[in-house]
Amino acid sequence: MSLNTPEDTCSNMRVGCTHSRAERDHTGDLSMTSRISTRPEPAVASPKAPFHRILLPIDGSELSLHAFRIGLELAKPLGSTVVALHAVPPFNTIAYMTEFLAAAELRYSQEAPQIASRYLDTAKALAREAGVSCESHFAFGEQPHDAILKAVDEHHCDLIVMASHGRHGLDRLILGSETQKVLAGSRVPVLVCR
Repeated sequence: MSLNTPEDTCSNMRVGCTHSRAERDHTGDLSMTSRISTRPEPAVASPKAPFHRILLPIDGSELSLHAFRIGLELAKPLGSTVVALHAVPPFNTIAYMTEFLAAAELRYSQEAPQIASRYLDTAKALAREAGVSCESHFAFGEQPHDAILKAVDEHHCDLIVMASHGRHGLDRLILGSETQKVLAGSRVPVLVCR
């Protein structure tokens, strides 16, 4: 059986078999008869969809972008919106050489939003390619896990998809401390990607 429908009208359709039965034809061979139904793909999150808004924290690492892509794959068939978040880590200071550190902190506070914007632009481009609605935000915070947990409430997210660890040394060997803190403090499900 072939469907003679233009490709562009089938791109948002699901095809499913609603009824099948086996019969013997006039030669005694077994043949299958099926009724085919088509229905459009959902364009927006269904009221029954388990997740409507998925928070996807990114830190610019390849692993966080991998988790972001997994979040997009999950969001697309559900019609969910993704919320990309970059938590800007704080500028850590020490007690001496305050003049030098003040200048460095000022430069950091000016450049950090530009870096965050680059990371978020990458995320928005990936979402656009996947055909998924995407919002993007960055937040300054003492701890990235606090910014992530706060974003869940601020942006009404019902799932977090994040990398198992961040960019930093020993955190790459074990489940990252920020990821552990998100798991411990989250009121919504968390999908951790390796």
